[in-house]
Amino acid sequence: MTKRPALFLDRDGVINVEKNYLHKIEDFEFIDGIFALCKKYQDLGYKIIVVTNQSGIARGYYNENDFEKLTAWMIQAFREKGIVIDGVYHCPHHPDISGTCSCRKPEPGMLLDAAEEHKIDLANSILVGDSERDIVAAHRVGVKESYLYSQDATQSEASRIIRSLKELL
Repeated sequence: MTKRPALFLDRDGVINVEKNYLHKIEDFEFIDGIFALCKKYQDLGYKIIVVTNQSGIARGYYNENDFEKLTAWMIQAFREKGIVIDGVYHCPHHPDISGTCSCRKPEPGMLLDAAEEHKIDLANSILVGDSERDIVAAHRVGVKESYLYSQDATQSEASRIIRSLKELL
């Protein structure tokens, strides 16, 4: 089977407006440009993969069921725009509560799991994150192209800092 590249996306702060421990559909607000970005890369043959730290689960603010319900709703919202989300990977841990793990970014576990399950060509994949830990996770698995989506960052290990998702269209 031929490997395909992926567009890896962090969720909170890239797909949706960052709201601490977001877990309710009514609080979910898509970031301008996310649908166009995903459609562009899907049309180019990229798989669309979400990789998201969700320490609110370890903290007890919400549970796996809450996360799954919101995820299903989000996937359907993309589907209605003609976009297939190929996979959603989340880390429910927090080192101070549940101990260290291999999935919480900057650890690369979620990206490695996605690469194996979806036959992803990591070297030709792209990651868009809103935190340096997203960028570090990408680099640890050999993703060469990464973008830090931030309004105020001035330096990053990312390929480029972007202020709008539309810069990648």
